[in-house]
Amino acid sequence: MERNVTLDFVRGVAILGILLLNITAFGLPKAAYLNPAWYGDITRRDAWTWAILDLLVQVKFLTLFALLFGAGLQMLLARGKRWIQSRLSLLAILGFCHALFLWDGDILLAYALVGLVCWRMVRDAQNVKSLFNTGALLYLMGVGVLLLLGMISGTATNRSWVPDAANLQYEQFWKFTGGVEAISNRADMLSDNLLALGAQYGWQLAGMMLMGAALMRSGWLKGQFSLRHYRQTGALLVAIGMLINLPAIVAQWRLGWDYRWCAFLLQAPRELSAPFQTIGYAALAYGFWPQICGSRLVGAIACVGRMALSNYLLQSLVCTTLFYRFDLFMKFDRFSLLTFVPAVWLVNVLFSVIWLRYWRQGPVEWVWRQLTAHAAGATLSRTSR
Repeated sequence: MERNVTLDFVRGVAILGILLLNITAFGLPKAAYLNPAWYGDITRRDAWTWAILDLLVQVKFLTLFALLFGAGLQMLLARGKRWIQSRLSLLAILGFCHALFLWDGDILLAYALVGLVCWRMVRDAQNVKSLFNTGALLYLMGVGVLLLLGMISGTATNRSWVPDAANLQYEQFWKFTGGVEAISNRADMLSDNLLALGAQYGWQLAGMMLMGAALMRSGWLKGQFSLRHYRQTGALLVAIGMLINLPAIVAQWRLGWDYRWCAFLLQAPRELSAPFQTIGYAALAYGFWPQICGSRLVGAIACVGRMALSNYLLQSLVCTTLFYRFDLFMKFDRFSLLTFVPAVWLVNVLFSVIWLRYWRQGPVEWVWRQLTAHAAGATLSRTSR
């Protein structure tokens, strides 16, 4: 089957865009990911960096990746139940190992677990409209749970929002030391993440996957609509998303990133804006594809998208080595950390372009496919006895 290069490009943009936020999670304490005033104060440079990223990037590229993951589930339906279950189970194992032994910010396990539930919903959906509407409803339920958590959270500032000196020193210690101490802490974070997945985030993740599957089934993510449609839709949706998110950004700044409001309640507008901007970004890529498809850079980003899993893991390997092995953790502010991003992007691009000159798949993708084929075949053999 011929590859959809535009879809590869959008997937590459998602993988590269995720790093714009993840670089903060690599280079600063866990509390800094959502709270720019995590150390009790904030510089104007850091505040503006946070605000711009919050408006354009935060949640958006993770949401875009979830949308494309759902589109992938739709495309995999032709391979059957055994293949899909084996593929997602192996991804869950990989995500578990990634979260436990390399980096606590893993998304693979969450995507795999939710995918194991969602693929049946995709398969059994009667039509595109019901599939998309179910996804939208699930997403809104997740945002509703977030608001509920905000209302019952209390007013006392949580140590995960503004950690004290002892907590910061300990986090630095186990990230530098590694070994059993690091694995133990990552296991605790993984447990918390799984609880959050079941209680709240999983609803949103499932919703985006179903919407992505619906857009693929309708032909929208295959580029089957007019260029004018994609351009107008993209501009409109991005504008709507920004209008929803911008007041919450201003409010958080005015409130000094107060825990009660900013850890939960004022996160909701950002979450609501994300699907609009996510689909808008994808629409703009499709709408302007004839103008950009001849660019070498666009071709290189499409290569990154073809090797999305390998490149996601490569980012973790490069960044954990940089910040935890070369003593760079907590040495840079939010703005300065962004200077590392183009260098890591370059590693992703060069690795992808060179690799795909000789092989059709990324290294991790190839292993994943071979193990999936083996597992699906073994399962089929057992059930046929």
